Amino acid sequence: MGNIATESAAGKRITDLLDAGSFVEIGGAVTARTTDFNMQEKETPADGVITGYGVIDGNLVYVYSQDASVLNGAIGEMHAKKIANIYDMAMKMGAPVIGLIDCAGLRLQEAADALNAFGTLYMKQSLASGVIPQISAVFGTCGGGLSLVPALTDFTFMESTKAKLFVNSPNAILGNDISKCNTSSAKFQSEKAGLVDGIGTEEEILSKIRALICMLPANNEEDASYSECTDDLNRVCADLENGAEDAAIALSHISDGYVFFETKKDFARDMVTGFIRLNGMTVGAVANRSKVYGEESEVVAEFDGSLSADGANKAAEFVEFCDAFNIPVLTLTDVSGFAATAYDEAHLAKASAKLTYAFANATVPKVNVVTGKAFGSAYAVMNSKAVGADMVYAWPQAEIGMMDAAMAAKIMYPGADADMLKEKAAEYRNLQSSPVSAARRGYVDTIIEPADTRKYVIGAFEMLFTKREDRPMKKHGAV
Repeated sequence: MGNIATESAAGKRITDLLDAGSFVEIGGAVTARTTDFNMQEKETPADGVITGYGVIDGNLVYVYSQDASVLNGAIGEMHAKKIANIYDMAMKMGAPVIGLIDCAGLRLQEAADALNAFGTLYMKQSLASGVIPQISAVFGTCGGGLSLVPALTDFTFMESTKAKLFVNSPNAILGNDISKCNTSSAKFQSEKAGLVDGIGTEEEILSKIRALICMLPANNEEDASYSECTDDLNRVCADLENGAEDAAIALSHISDGYVFFETKKDFARDMVTGFIRLNGMTVGAVANRSKVYGEESEVVAEFDGSLSADGANKAAEFVEFCDAFNIPVLTLTDVSGFAATAYDEAHLAKASAKLTYAFANATVPKVNVVTGKAFGSAYAVMNSKAVGADMVYAWPQAEIGMMDAAMAAKIMYPGADADMLKEKAAEYRNLQSSPVSAARRGYVDTIIEPADTRKYVIGAFEMLFTKREDRPMKKHGAV
């Protein structure tokens, strides 16, 4: 058992993260081997990083925790090699890797050796991507080349007050300084950069990692992560329709025990991504959102229902993760079209293409529930039947088509009076944009009552459990 747990902040983080008494240290006797610049006179216990393995709720994980009390946690040759060794073991055993980061950067006294070892770490992370889950948490400094390490992981968390994550420090950015915009802060990295999934205190972050590990498969050869379901599979979600504008609320309502683990919570809030459980099985969820409600049921943010570039990118990355680890995907669709801003015009075509490719390329079970509007190409992108959804449900009030019926009537009947426009809009809605119309053409499989959504999606995923689907032979896509 590890005996370093209480000797440093790095050790305490490991102890707090893992099940009690489960940590086993690997490479505890390793120290720096360089002698340049009188390095032999400096003590480097464990070379500034504690590495080993343990369990979280019985699940095997490998973990490394950087020790800022040893040369400020700077990465040297042996430091990086210890982390790379943990990756080798995790890949062999098919278990997640968790990195707890607190580091001043590369160790200057070991420049070339440290740089090469650091590059090797990039290589290990790249090879592990899509094979084992990778989670990182930043508790101190994570700058320069080290910022790639959390970016190469699947999920990243940041301590809200002391952690710093940056490629270039705020003061090194032309026209900026830290007082103007702290680009290294947890707030910026979670809200603007979209690199961070969650922020909080050390205790909150470690708790989130434990919860996430329990929802994820250990590797890409496990079908999914399961837990016993004690919730009623046919539970009626009576108020689901009322909470549909905030998809995070709707998703929690249909999940077993109302559990919803939201990812990238503060970024592109018009798009919701995260994990729920349905009959004990982990399911990835992607949903459009037009309103965000606070703890007191007040509206804290509002969106126009369009698909944004940041939202599309956020969803695409999430769907790719789910597909890599055989996690089924559920979408709640309520999209009025593409976002119309200068930023979106510069980025949205490519971002939407990435989301289209992510859904089309995913071979996991895919279920879509149209809860509101489903207009134009933005709907086709959102896991429609056309891009590969296995089952598509729609609520009775859903609208599926090219555009809003009133707008379509104005275009088709220019110069018509108000009464005629109203009549033609109703006709268009009935013939072209109602869920019944879409169902008649096979674009919607079943029209369901909102309160029955949980029952239907559980049934769909149960039916799709043995799904097998091939794609054309190729090395990989290039979208």
